[in-house]
Amino acid sequence: MKITFYGGAGEVTGANYMLESGGVKILIDCGLAQGGYFSEKENWSPFKYNLKEIAAVFVTHAHIDHTGRLPKLIKDGYPNKVYSTPPTKDFAGMMLLDSEHLLINEAEQHGLSVMYDVRDVEELMAHWIVVPYHQQIDIGPFKITFYNAGHILGSSIILIEAEGKKIAFSGDLGNSPAPIIQEKEILEDADYCVIESAYGDRLHKEVQKGIIEDVIEDAVKNKGVLMIPAFAMERTQKLLFEINELVRNGRVPNTPVFLDSPLAIKLTDIYKRYQDYFDEETKELLRKNGGLFDVPGLKKTLTTEESKAINNVKPPKIIIAGSGMSQGGRILHHEKRYLPDPHSTILFVGYQTKNSLGRRILEGEKRVRIHGEDVSVRCHVVSADEYSAHADQKQLVGWIYPMRLTVKQVFVVQGEEGASAALAQKIINELAVKAVAPANGASYEL
Repeated sequence: MKITFYGGAGEVTGANYMLESGGVKILIDCGLAQGGYFSEKENWSPFKYNLKEIAAVFVTHAHIDHTGRLPKLIKDGYPNKVYSTPPTKDFAGMMLLDSEHLLINEAEQHGLSVMYDVRDVEELMAHWIVVPYHQQIDIGPFKITFYNAGHILGSSIILIEAEGKKIAFSGDLGNSPAPIIQEKEILEDADYCVIESAYGDRLHKEVQKGIIEDVIEDAVKNKGVLMIPAFAMERTQKLLFEINELVRNGRVPNTPVFLDSPLAIKLTDIYKRYQDYFDEETKELLRKNGGLFDVPGLKKTLTTEESKAINNVKPPKIIIAGSGMSQGGRILHHEKRYLPDPHSTILFVGYQTKNSLGRRILEGEKRVRIHGEDVSVRCHVVSADEYSAHADQKQLVGWIYPMRLTVKQVFVVQGEEGASAALAQKIINELAVKAVAPANGASYEL
């Protein structure tokens, strides 16, 4: 068996791994590389393998850095099936359609051809097969099983067996326990492991139960705007869940809340179809209270006109909008308007990749460029890493721990170089297990 890293090694995004056995080749994930742009120029490059030789593609979860090049795969001639859990297919279909116009804009900026269009997404969905957790799929010599990664709804750890060996692909592991999502599953028996490392060099702060409450209260007291750049998938739903609980229990004032993300609105509706994937506490809340995301005073702004009308509502107010790293979308219009306001606040609740606008604001830049204009940053800047959907270093090492007696080597991926190297060294030091942070393009015989 042989593994090759075609993306996601030495970088957080762009996950794309090939596994070969007995002449059969399969892919795990096919995501966009993202950084200073929604999509880096390298994504338009031809794939570095023969698509006709790929027998199947397996998807860990719906985030664009794991799925974003799947339509291009189809457009360029991939003839076979794509497999994931049911929620992942539904979420990915919606997110890929939403990404299409962003990619068209960036293609124009880069002087490149269109990466894919709506027809390619539709064809991809026709190729896509859904499989529940724990049901084995056989492709040539490979036996493939999905387990719950606890990251977003439907996210998966993928365990693959061939040649009497087992290799586990972590996908993105969840920061468990978390609202709504069931906890990640633990595997005790694998010979090899490919593990993410977005937070491989750090620990999340201990969860401050009242941090969202405090930030809302401060925004109301200051008569300012609370801007939350939020990933449309998962982070937005958890925020709505928490704000709903705070308002209903009288812990924060009933303040206007705007969900200014058509994609997040549509994805939230998909959440409601998959309540069987919720954790038991969330199911119990549903039985008692009905809706999870129906915040009193919530206004969902689907159209551009509704989005612009948010400006007419006097502060205090809360605006949740995409994108999560301020790389595009409606949040940019609000940041352009309110970043210079010392009464307002911007709250980051997720990972901000290197060179992204969100990362630059978080690291203290006092002047940023939005839509070709210089914008000063005078508002309060707050980070709540503990709300990340990613496991931190302690949780990542803890996930490997049960398989320490069987695992021969761990490949550390999907992190910045320093984070991946730090996690690899931690695994070596604490578990006495061989670990390496591979380079993109590297191959290993298993």
